[in-house]
Parts: sequence; structure tokens; C-alpha cells
Amino acid sequence: MLKLCFVGLGNPGSKYNNTRHNIGKDWLLKLCESESVKLLNKTKFEADLAYSESEEILYVVPNNYVNNSGRTISKLVKNLNLSESKIIILHDDLDLNPGQVRLKEGGGHGGHNGLRDIFEKTGSKDFKRIRIGVGHPGNKNQVSDWVLNKFHPTDKLYINNSYDLFLSNFDSICNQEFSVAQKAMHTE
Repeated sequence: MLKLCFVGLGNPGSKYNNTRHNIGKDWLLKLCESESVKLLNKTKFEADLAYSESEEILYVVPNNYVNNSGRTISKLVKNLNLSESKIIILHDDLDLNPGQVRLKEGGGHGGHNGLRDIFEKTGSKDFKRIRIGVGHPGNKNQVSDWVLNKFHPTDKLYINNSYDLFLSNFDSICNQEFSVAQKAMHTE
């Protein structure tokens, strides 16, 4: 029985690999590799999907742009009869410094257009999220360019360390021990 669905937000195409906006997708791809699961394209969902060996965990990478992620999520909810509370969205967060990670349940979109689209398309905000800090350029007019660019090498080191922290708490998340994972993952 499906316990959780992890969704990594990111833009399609290799030119967006390792950009700030693709951090959710990049982490999910690394997670699939470490869990030895192979994503397969499922056009019905506009996404690449894979189940864990036990079929308790579903991994999803939408094939649409971040700001249109709601299409995939709404199809998952409707076609798999999946409760929003079982979905954990991995995404970039401008309000957190590079390397900071927060596990959040519910709440608003915080200006993230991908989350906004998900909330609008599903009619729900009851998702769990792994917010991955990518920093802020300091000027809101520079945000689009900022999220579509790659990390500074120092920031990439912080990101890699925070991924390791996420991975070490993955079992707690999968066992729905969110308070345990939150305490460990809420880095400075």
C-alpha cells in the first residue's frame, strides 16, 4: 500500500540541470539513484515515475515546467486516488540560505509559482514539503535569472551537505516521524 509520494520540482531539459530552481528535481533524482529505483516516463501523468521495491513509496519528476507543476500533481491525486497529505514536494526556497532545509506541513506558497499552481490545480494546500534553501539575489527583479542559474561552488557544498542530512533522515520521513525529521533537518 502506498504510504508516501515524493515529487521533485524542476524544469525539463538538460540546460536546467543543477540550477537553483531544479534543486527539488535534482535531489529526487539522487534519491532514486541511492534507492536503486528507475524512473519511467508516464505520459498520462506528464511525469517520470518509479515505485520503491515495496511499492510503499512513489517517486515523481514532473515533465512540465516548475510553474506548471500542478498539472502533474492534480493527475496523481485524481488518477491514483492519492491524498494530498501523502505527497511530499521537494522544492527550492528563496527565503532560506543555501543549505538550509525545512520540512513543512501545509501552509501557503510563499511566492513560489510552482506551489501556487499546485494549490490552484488541486484546490488544496495540505501537502508536506521539503523546502531547500537556494538564497535570494537581494533584489526581487533578479529572482527569475537567479533561480535559473547554477549555484556558486561554495553554495553547492552547502547544498550537498544538506542533501546528506536529508538522506540520513529519509527513513524517519518515510515512517512518518516528521517531528523527528524536522528536528534533525532544520539546519541553521
